[in-house]
Amino acid sequence: MSATAIPGDPPGGRRALAVWGTGVSVYFVAVIFRTSLGVAGLDAADRFHVNASALSTFSILQLLVYAGMQIPVGLLVDRLGTKKVLALGAVLFTAGQLGFAFSPTYGTALASRALLGCGDALTFISVLRLGSRWFPARRGPLVAQFAGLVGMAGNLVSTLVLARLLHGIGWTAAFAGSAAAGAVVLVLVLLFLKDHPEGHEPEPLPHQGAAYVRRQIAASWREPGTRLGLWVHFTTQFPAMVFLLLWGLPFLVEAQGLSRAVAGELLTLVVLSNMVVGLVYGQIVARHHGARLPLALGTVGTTAALWAATLAYPGAHAPMWLLIVLCTVLGACGPASMIGFDFARPANPPERQGTASGITNMGGFVASITTLFAIGVLLDATGGDYSLAFSVVFVLQAAGVSQILRLRRQAARRERERLVASRVETVHVPA
Repeated sequence: MSATAIPGDPPGGRRALAVWGTGVSVYFVAVIFRTSLGVAGLDAADRFHVNASALSTFSILQLLVYAGMQIPVGLLVDRLGTKKVLALGAVLFTAGQLGFAFSPTYGTALASRALLGCGDALTFISVLRLGSRWFPARRGPLVAQFAGLVGMAGNLVSTLVLARLLHGIGWTAAFAGSAAAGAVVLVLVLLFLKDHPEGHEPEPLPHQGAAYVRRQIAASWREPGTRLGLWVHFTTQFPAMVFLLLWGLPFLVEAQGLSRAVAGELLTLVVLSNMVVGLVYGQIVARHHGARLPLALGTVGTTAALWAATLAYPGAHAPMWLLIVLCTVLGACGPASMIGFDFARPANPPERQGTASGITNMGGFVASITTLFAIGVLLDATGGDYSLAFSVVFVLQAAGVSQILRLRRQAARRERERLVASRVETVHVPA
């Protein structure tokens, strides 16, 4: 093992699970807050007197802030550690949720969602870093998938619980009351979270200002595994993200003729499928490292085939069985995107894990922002032709797959070289 690596594999065990659970609870609350607008869209339009285009700006701005923060967050995690970054994230997204509860105007509500997105952006990379510090490397894929599973559980809570609170006790009470969860997880982080187990401290990194930042980003980007991870995340995540975040409900109601209740059930199916598939993918990748790329490309291919079948169906509406299959497969997009981190993680040493994860995590959100915007433009230009508007999905998938195929051999070769080098160095380290 090299002198700069963590001395020995982290032990895992119950304490690791407790510490990681504290960190992942912050991500859980962040996802509840992130997806809360999805169940409050119509209420927000009435409260702030805005049209659909202005309403969609909430989601696009939130994703823009999230995506733009990923590399800075990775650098912060590498520099400051997980505890400080998670605590800051909890403060920001709680303030954003409270601001959204009491916002009197569209402008202040927009600013509150941007603040929420900023805090949300600090959580996921931190949780990934926490898992790599506390669990053995062989558990990395499963721990990452469990983190994604917890995120989907937050989405489910938002869909099932916050929606009822909103229509039961009203806008201000529902959003302000939910903000209390942010205060709770902040206290848990301050009291119980530790960056790493005793005896597994990373080498201290001297602060060197902008030069340090440039080196971290450049060194991470030079690794083919980091770039491959970004393109895997780019290609796999966005179809489900776009569907759940904004365009799924309009597509199912306006293009497929379903009621809002049935459409809501299909959106819930996407979330439930994500949770189940995440466990399966995590187990497969943990046991068979070579399954990473087949799983990712298989998910992309299956998703593309089902979207093509749905959009090109000759009848007025696609049959219910096809929509159910489509939503079930869309649930695999989130777990497949997590595989991107399984390419970036072994390609970078511990001191660059946060930066590399931040670069990877940008992929899916950049694709989602692009698709959200393109579908809206195409719907306006075509008078609501969903088949044509959703065809942008195939364009981005094709672009992503071409990059994955271009980088896969370079990344595999570099990963083998790093593995051989680490074994040789381990042999020469005295006991």
